[in-house]
Amino acid sequence: MTIHRNIRLIGWLNFCNDFRIYSAIAVLYFTQVTGSFALGLGVFSIGKIASAIFEVPTGVLSDLVGRRMIVVLGQASSALAIVCYAIGGSFTFLAIGAILEGLSFALFSGNNSALLYDSLKEEGQEEHYSEHEGKTSSMFQVALGISALIGSFTLGFESFQFLFWLSVIPQVVGFILAFRLIEPKRHYEVIQTNVFSHLKEALRKFKENAKLRTLSFAQIFGYGIGESMHEFSPAFFATLWPAWAIALTRVLGHLFATIGYRISGKLVRKFGELKILMWGNSASFVVGTTIVAYPTVLTPLIGAVASVGHGTGSVAKSSLMQKEFSNEQRATMGSLNSLAGSLFFGVASVSLGLLADKVGPTYAFLTAQLLSIVPIILYWRLFKNRNS
Repeated sequence: MTIHRNIRLIGWLNFCNDFRIYSAIAVLYFTQVTGSFALGLGVFSIGKIASAIFEVPTGVLSDLVGRRMIVVLGQASSALAIVCYAIGGSFTFLAIGAILEGLSFALFSGNNSALLYDSLKEEGQEEHYSEHEGKTSSMFQVALGISALIGSFTLGFESFQFLFWLSVIPQVVGFILAFRLIEPKRHYEVIQTNVFSHLKEALRKFKENAKLRTLSFAQIFGYGIGESMHEFSPAFFATLWPAWAIALTRVLGHLFATIGYRISGKLVRKFGELKILMWGNSASFVVGTTIVAYPTVLTPLIGAVASVGHGTGSVAKSSLMQKEFSNEQRATMGSLNSLAGSLFFGVASVSLGLLADKVGPTYAFLTAQLLSIVPIILYWRLFKNRNS
């Protein structure tokens, strides 16, 4: 009973959390309010840095007290964040919203994957984690796609700000659904230690596991560059298409990402996580670099189709990480990775914005795209060592 209810609810919570009608135009709205690309992307950066600050304590809290209430708190914080964005008017309100959104990221990051894994483990089905992770995570993309479609039509007669107010509603629904989750059975003894000892033990496991360290660095670098490009992409596409049409490319992008998530479980079982990561990232790098270096009116469409690799890659990375994490520090170790990723995103996004202010969005975007080769090299090293 626990496993089926939680899997179903996790999927719908993912849907509610990412049903953000404003997502396709967020960077345009933030840039409009603040007056520059750097400050506009700085709002995202504040959110990620806040997430980094909150990451470890929330991960430890999840391991110590359980998963359900962490989801409730995360949904509440997410709703309040979007209210602050909707109020807008100044960088101050946007920054407050970003801090609250950072708190919600931190609460969800290590906790929700641990909730799914623990729910499966309760009935001895943890080997099916990648399949269920793919299906529940696909709901993020479904929500983003539908909300982007609504946003593209709404932009014809409403302001950017209205899209933020409309996006508060699904967050409230998610807050209500979170109370219906069932806390899974613990698969370890309740930790009789303090937060610092728990954190020290998690760090020790990173130090002892070379494979986990390499995977973590690849994930951190890939997340920082990838998320910066994702948030900035509407500014780049705005040089090619009008704002309402950019929202439609997000619809298509989320559709293909959904397909990637849905098929990821089968692909991982057939080819293995490392092969999926290595070849998927390589294909994305070649296609992405080509369409940015030689931009045409088709560039946003090709980029959207390439989003299929995001879904498969995300599930493969999560599956590899969960296998390397320990039961006792599962959420904490996930939060440590998210902490480092958020800090790196903060640096990468502001740097991308400053570069765009100086040389324009096209050359800035191309620079970020070229840097995305780093995770490919790291996955290749792991793959080569495994087969040597």
